Amino acid sequence: MKDIFWCKNCVTMSTRPRITFDNRGFCSACQWSEEKKKIDWQKRQNKLETLLKEHRSNGSKYDCITTVSGGKDGSYVSYNIKHKHKMNPLAVTFRPIMETEIGKKNLHSFIDSGYDHIHVTPDKEAMRTINKIGLIDMGFPYYGWLMGIHTGVLRVALQMNIPLVFYSEDGEVEYGGDAKFKDQGVYDVEYQISRYMEGGYQKIIDKAKDEGMTNRQLYWFTYPSKEELKNFNLQLTHYGFYENWDPYRNYVLAKEKCGLQESQTLNQGSYTNFAQTDQKIYELHVYFMYLKFGFGRTTQDAGIDVRRGAMSRSQAVQLVQMYDDIYPEKLFEEYCDYYKMNMKDFQENIDKWANKDLFEKKNRWVPKFKIK
Repeated sequence: MKDIFWCKNCVTMSTRPRITFDNRGFCSACQWSEEKKKIDWQKRQNKLETLLKEHRSNGSKYDCITTVSGGKDGSYVSYNIKHKHKMNPLAVTFRPIMETEIGKKNLHSFIDSGYDHIHVTPDKEAMRTINKIGLIDMGFPYYGWLMGIHTGVLRVALQMNIPLVFYSEDGEVEYGGDAKFKDQGVYDVEYQISRYMEGGYQKIIDKAKDEGMTNRQLYWFTYPSKEELKNFNLQLTHYGFYENWDPYRNYVLAKEKCGLQESQTLNQGSYTNFAQTDQKIYELHVYFMYLKFGFGRTTQDAGIDVRRGAMSRSQAVQLVQMYDDIYPEKLFEEYCDYYKMNMKDFQENIDKWANKDLFEKKNRWVPKFKIK
């Protein structure tokens, strides 16, 4: 407890995986925010144009894939790829679990705003099995979906012969993590596995097979083989590498150009209502994040707003105190139905992953710390 501290500039907590701080006490996300002010973005735009030129077909073939959920970031990237850069993208969605009505409506609005789209819906039991393994073995409630937005998209890319794939931003660089690729636009599969899947990919796949999942059922959750990718010239990139990433700007454009609608209520655990609204399981994901590391959705949202100059640190601290302590109890029965778990086992798994250094159990887990 005595070693816990928070960024002096935003509200990022020292427990965040792979976070680093400088001698001022500024986290790596804030350092990156400063560094972005000195980047020659025109030079990066030129790199983007060079990359796009390599893949622009000027015909009926799709030039690239954009990964979308119907939310602000994928919509922003798709709009710019199509209208600013005059590419012909294929938008791909890996269907989330426990979909919300607003999420489904936003995806349809995005498609209706003028995009060819593929919806990947994997084997239901395979998705459930992998998510349940992630919940129990990693404290990661939607690990299967996380895998699929990488593995499933690559499967589509290979089948459709579209070797250029755009994701939105590199969360590791943007929000404080591994900055390995901050100066390199294109990255590889190994980076996805080690960072976005936290190194658990093969372990989870092996366990799913042990629990009876077949190769056919796991198709969308496994990467194409090295042999399949050998001559494919796959290029994975983040659009956020090429311009100064601003989630709020993305939201404004997505609302105007792609029909994005906000939730009618605040997101549980935060003061926002326009991001991560497509699946109910996200609330459980941020709850586990909070119990394991001590920070939740408001810490993430407020950190972004501080870095983009929309609020002061003191305002952010107040919001964290008001909203970060999420407890999505109202959804526990739905979660148990989804995972096919009884309530006792479900809550015992929560207890297993709660960080006892940071929390104590009363009627529920409550923090022993207070943001400073």
